[in-house]
Amino acid sequence: MFVNITSISFDVDQTLIDTDRVIMRSMESVRDELIKRVPGERTRSLTVEEMWSIRDREEKEYVGKVRDFDEIRRRSFLRMLDHVGYAGPDLSARLNEVYLEHRYNDIRPYQDVVPMLDALALRFKLGLLSNGNNYPEYFGLADRFDFAVYAQDIGIEKPDPRTYQIAVERAGCSLDQLLHVGDSLETDVKGAQAVGVHAVWLNRNGAFNDTGIEPDYQIATLTELPALLSLD
Repeated sequence: MFVNITSISFDVDQTLIDTDRVIMRSMESVRDELIKRVPGERTRSLTVEEMWSIRDREEKEYVGKVRDFDEIRRRSFLRMLDHVGYAGPDLSARLNEVYLEHRYNDIRPYQDVVPMLDALALRFKLGLLSNGNNYPEYFGLADRFDFAVYAQDIGIEKPDPRTYQIAVERAGCSLDQLLHVGDSLETDVKGAQAVGVHAVWLNRNGAFNDTGIEPDYQIATLTELPALLSLD
């Protein structure tokens, strides 16, 4: 199906690693710390879902801009402290320490990632193209990729066409020789196809596609990818 492909780029979050799960667990640890530091009914009633919502509101301030995740966290923790009525010395730095203890120590790739990389590595150049801040050394795959493009390093995010241009430059291929795999129809699929890059939508949860965006192919797990590339 993809006869001219020489390089494959992967989104990271929710494609190679379950970032949402790790963030939720990290938030649970922050909530425990909040309850210890700021005892009271308002703190005990604060849910992880509410904490996530506070973080989302802060992240939305960066629409159209490259996200500064450190600043998003700092502002989120300040808002959480305000939410529970805390007016003492700044605890946001301590909450950030607790968050980071879990955030980068608990990341693991999905079970289908390593077998898929093993199957593809001898035939293709493999790389990362991410809007996030999870570098491969954080999830035990530092030596598995030939190139990497991270939005916070280059100052632009997918679906900006320049991100894909940088990816092919680093991969040493043309746009039509690159296959991009990701979980977002908008940033991964539409963004890639807009510049002539082939795109596979990884739909792990069986989401219904009502966007009008048509991927070149849809898969439910990464174990399906080698067969698409005629390796099975």
